[in-house]
Amino acid sequence: MNSWAPGTLAVGRVKFFSRHRGEVNSSAFSPDCQTLLTASEDGCVYGWKTQSGHLLWRLGGHTGPVKFCRFSPDGRLFASTSCDRTIRLWDVAETKCLQVLKGEWAGWDWEPTSQAWVPFQTLLCHLAGHQRSVETVSFSPDSKQLASGGWDKRVILWEVQSGQVLRHLVGHQDSIQSSDFAPNSDCLATGSWDSTIRIWDLRARTPEIFYQELEGHSGNISCLCYSASGLLASGSWDKTIHIWKPSIRSLLVQLKGHATWVKSIAFSPNGLQLASAGYSHMVKVWDCNTGKCIETLTGVLDVAHACVFTPDGKLLVSGAAD
Repeated sequence: MNSWAPGTLAVGRVKFFSRHRGEVNSSAFSPDCQTLLTASEDGCVYGWKTQSGHLLWRLGGHTGPVKFCRFSPDGRLFASTSCDRTIRLWDVAETKCLQVLKGEWAGWDWEPTSQAWVPFQTLLCHLAGHQRSVETVSFSPDSKQLASGGWDKRVILWEVQSGQVLRHLVGHQDSIQSSDFAPNSDCLATGSWDSTIRIWDLRARTPEIFYQELEGHSGNISCLCYSASGLLASGSWDKTIHIWKPSIRSLLVQLKGHATWVKSIAFSPNGLQLASAGYSHMVKVWDCNTGKCIETLTGVLDVAHACVFTPDGKLLVSGAAD
């Protein structure tokens, strides 16, 4: 599907990646566009050859449905999240699990406030990993940090190399369903079922205090993503998409047209278009400058759970409930 010329998008030469044993919850392309990653309700992560549709691997390990997946920007790793409350880090070259991020500590730990060593149990509520399903994961642009969020209302920032917890970001009042790092790595955006978007300043010594909150949606925030230029898009159960300029807390445009809640959104690499998948049999593509819908793609989908552009912008992929 051509994503560059408005008005020329068409569904053609469709490839079906159809060996999943459960609904497809998320999909992601490798930076070189050669591999498509999919996360399935069947508890496995799948890797596919983009051009041929050939199944490269089917990786088990999670003990619950896999909710989200994402490649690291350097293409060396990918991460998957699950209802089993864990994040798994995988090596692309060897297709093996390197770490299971649970955030568990044993014995004694240093408590900076009291400047003393205290039993691990005392710090459990602050240092432990996720206590409920993990719904989202994002790599920092330098691939050195990982952010995760889920049903326990917490955002956890991890060091990729060691698997250690770096920070907990607490403040959302409901489940966190989406996250994305800003292109400059200074900020992290998170979207929650409390209908707010929070942007955390990762340069601050106490990032637990968010420095921006974007309000305007009247429903749960289900998805969000940054463009390469630093714009932020958010999709909601209120059936709308908002495009923000976070630096000035300004809503630039509101996109209306979905008949159901917005499940997934993705900017094209040049930031001029935005694709969105509603909880329906359609994917829409929008002009970010005008707010107009360029195309509505229908006819070959079950309920569309995910959409993503290839890094070169030439293809648009959707994952469906079938």
